[in-house]
Amino acid sequence: MLVIGGGIAGLSSALSAAQAGADVRLVSEAETTLHHASGLLDVLGYPPNADVDGPVVDPFDAIGELPETHPYAIVGEQAVRDGLAMIDDVLGEAYHGSHTDANALVPTHGGTVKPTARYPTSVAAGLASDDRELLLVDFERLTGFDAGVAAEHLEAAGIPAETNAATVEFPIVVRDDAKVTRYAHLLDENPTVTVDGREQRVRTALADAIEPHLGEAERVGFPAVLGVDHPAEIRNELEDRLGAAVFEVPMGPPSILGGRLEDRLYAALDDAGGEIEAGGGPIVDFDADDGTISEIYMDRSGSRIPYAAEQYVLATGDVAGGGIDADRAGVTEPIFGCDVPHPEDRYEWFEGEAFGDHAFAEFGVVVDDALRPVGAEGDPEFPNLRAAGAVIGGYDYPAEKSASGVSIATGYAAGRRAAKEV
Repeated sequence: MLVIGGGIAGLSSALSAAQAGADVRLVSEAETTLHHASGLLDVLGYPPNADVDGPVVDPFDAIGELPETHPYAIVGEQAVRDGLAMIDDVLGEAYHGSHTDANALVPTHGGTVKPTARYPTSVAAGLASDDRELLLVDFERLTGFDAGVAAEHLEAAGIPAETNAATVEFPIVVRDDAKVTRYAHLLDENPTVTVDGREQRVRTALADAIEPHLGEAERVGFPAVLGVDHPAEIRNELEDRLGAAVFEVPMGPPSILGGRLEDRLYAALDDAGGEIEAGGGPIVDFDADDGTISEIYMDRSGSRIPYAAEQYVLATGDVAGGGIDADRAGVTEPIFGCDVPHPEDRYEWFEGEAFGDHAFAEFGVVVDDALRPVGAEGDPEFPNLRAAGAVIGGYDYPAEKSASGVSIATGYAAGRRAAKEV
């Protein structure tokens, strides 16, 4: 079996199939985009086309009310639960949320509150439903997180906790344009620095810089840079020195939380016996015998490398991920030429309002109940091709906050169905 795509949908498909006993190879054109993701795993934050005041409390209560074209309606609630259970087993104690169907409310770097089903353990002490006083901290020269702005937005959102903010100098001067990974690696390495004539480790010096701002706060929120290799150790040391719970605030790309998630999922697939070829190059062609895909061709440094399999899963993402092409000529799925329904008039692809119900947000392939892309007449394009994740149309995942949940559920279902056919 061959899975095309290295994001959450592709990894869920490959894991599901490997656990079902199939021989699995995962290939992707480029490195995974998980390091751009928040690291939060959502199911459904806001129902589509519904006039609701606030986020969904229990996404499983809302799944039954979704339109029949929605991916959740196609795979069914049980596939959503089974897919999450598979990921829960992989992530173990590194993530929270599996104890309840209810969404958790997680503050983000912009001061918004995101409803999500699963969240890293390092985020847990920061939930917006917690009424303990909190202090948000940012660093001079660190871009992408302004603790003062985030605190103001959280207070305006009406969270029950008193929220304050502080900006401190990181113990080692880091250039203004340094990536967040630079801070994370320094905290991992914990080198000795000299502060006010005293030699200290970086973690100790950072805690000392924050302590004067602590006040009565029982929680301290840091930008999500608390280590790549030793996040639990760093967080525990800071908690001991500050006498307060420490949590990370999910950041935009590049995301340390997303990178940690990526590492765990790829390690799980490797442990399950899956073969991984990420960043191998673009897929430029395929062969089909009597309408059944026999092999694909990947362009690697000018050479066409064939990959043959009995079953294929397409998990290449939407327009943003390159899984759907959209230009003046129309909208297409570029690898297999699968049908992507769309209005011929490009002015019908969008609404005049920035946050309107834009048609383009739901562009993607249409699938049958076996997750096989179908043509305009409703017949499967190829009997041995299935789709998973954002390449499937019929839903607006940014508005719904359902991206990773749909990827996990459809990936799990596609992988299991394909494994049965191998």
